[in-house]
Amino acid sequence: MTDAKNQKRSVIRLLRSHGITPTSQRVKIAAALFEKPQHLTADQVMLMVNQDRKKVSKATIYNTLGLFAEKGLLKELTVDANRAYYDSTTHNHHHFFNQETQEMSDIAADDIEIKLPEQLPEGTEIERVEMVVYLRNKD
Repeated sequence: MTDAKNQKRSVIRLLRSHGITPTSQRVKIAAALFEKPQHLTADQVMLMVNQDRKKVSKATIYNTLGLFAEKGLLKELTVDANRAYYDSTTHNHHHFFNQETQEMSDIAADDIEIKLPEQLPEGTEIERVEMVVYLRNKD
């Protein structure tokens, strides 16, 4: 069996294990996203998956990314009011975001120490802490 068929079967199993029906578009998007750990915008995903003749619409890309994030396959990281990145690594960790290059990279959760207030708003508990450190290039 070819590597492409094995990869497709693996992606289908992954989607089903998260309660997602594996349509051809979802499989195509997932194969691109989960090829390696990466941070991608919806536009970057669209460029990746639309390199062949079978195109996936922008609406389908956005809907699929939202579904994958809702089902825990991706993390959605909002870096500003106009841009979100989708992270294929879902364990707790933090990020650097270079505003000039528009690149996002991981920071291990253990590499940052955060002191949080002891008193939280009444009736709440901390679910997780995620930080984005915004960078700029030195002059």
